[in-house]
Amino acid sequence: MNDTLLVSKPPRAEGPARTQTARRLASPAGKPKRRSRLWLALLLVAMIAGGGAAAWHFARASTSPTHVPTVAVTKGDLEASLTAVGALQPKNYVDVGAQVSGQLQSLHVTYGSEVKKGDLLAEIDPTVFGAKVASEQAQLRILQAQIAEQKAQLVLAQWQNARNQRLYKQNAVSQDVLQTGEANEAVARAQIAALQAQLEQAQSTLDGDLANLQYTKIYAPIDGTVVSISAQQGQTLNANQSAPVILRIADLNTMTVWAQVAEADIVKVKTDMAVHFSTLGMPDRQWTGIVRQILPTPEVINDVILYDVLIDVANPDHALMTQMSAQVFFVLGEAKDALLVPVAALEPMTAVAGDTQAGTPYKVKVRTADGIVTREIRVGLSDRANAAVIAGLAEGDHVVLPTASGTGQSTTRNQPPARLGF
Repeated sequence: MNDTLLVSKPPRAEGPARTQTARRLASPAGKPKRRSRLWLALLLVAMIAGGGAAAWHFARASTSPTHVPTVAVTKGDLEASLTAVGALQPKNYVDVGAQVSGQLQSLHVTYGSEVKKGDLLAEIDPTVFGAKVASEQAQLRILQAQIAEQKAQLVLAQWQNARNQRLYKQNAVSQDVLQTGEANEAVARAQIAALQAQLEQAQSTLDGDLANLQYTKIYAPIDGTVVSISAQQGQTLNANQSAPVILRIADLNTMTVWAQVAEADIVKVKTDMAVHFSTLGMPDRQWTGIVRQILPTPEVINDVILYDVLIDVANPDHALMTQMSAQVFFVLGEAKDALLVPVAALEPMTAVAGDTQAGTPYKVKVRTADGIVTREIRVGLSDRANAAVIAGLAEGDHVVLPTASGTGQSTTRNQPPARLGF
């Protein structure tokens, strides 16, 4: 066996710089620098790894369901209503006018006066009417005297006729005398009948004049409040052409809202429907009433057909006044202690033929412990903000709300159903 001696070759000289570098690396003094560079590399790797983990964690957190906007399903009351505007008028009122012509001599009330039925309101100058009554009364007395005179003539004619009848039987008077006596009695009776007719005519005229004289005093026809005055004291009233209105008395204990409902909505309004409203001056106070009547003849305003709906409401404190503006809500339906969800969270579904379940089908996204899931629910009554859930959700469930970004949904995607979904 031959032994071979291995001898390493000396390094090739490549210049002073390479030689010096090789010496530094080979020398014991170069080991700490190598270690420091190694630690620096490890630190950079750790920082890169940590940054990636943080970025991954942030991306995961940004898409986590806990950051999706949601709202909890709660219980509450819901009302579906139809809105209209109207004006207030007294339910019962009377325009008090003058039945005779003349000067308004005195006015005993003013605006806001509370009156009772039979109270004296105003007086018209009675001079002319009093004179007519006096004249008719005198004429009546004249006729009564003439009738009394004629009745006496009748009695005389009866006596003469009876005597002539006896004498004629004894042939003491002629037939001509007998016939004249009978004619005188008949004439007396006829004259009495004529005077009696004239007396009745005069009495009728007197009654009319007495009524006109009474009409010069104007009395309250109902209990109420004087809400307007159209004539002033000293004004001359002419009742021959039209009945002049002096004032209006209204019963303010019960008011009527004249609400104007559009043609498209009037079919939803029914008699005896519950209504609530507020006025412009008292928006925080709410009054309730019922629909009394729907007038069949509409009013056309700017080519819009509007129907008047009359709503009666109690007004014991007289807070409601004539011509006040009212915002009226016709109650189409109510849901008490119902599960409520915002209509913005509802996604419409196509109705399935033959579906007999109650309510209208919708889809909603619900946040659960396992993430966001989609559920089919049933909705009944709804308004512009919330919907009453019939089935598919429970109290406390968190329903996802649509956003402009993040969920891929638009905040304006769903319009409020505002309908009865029975």
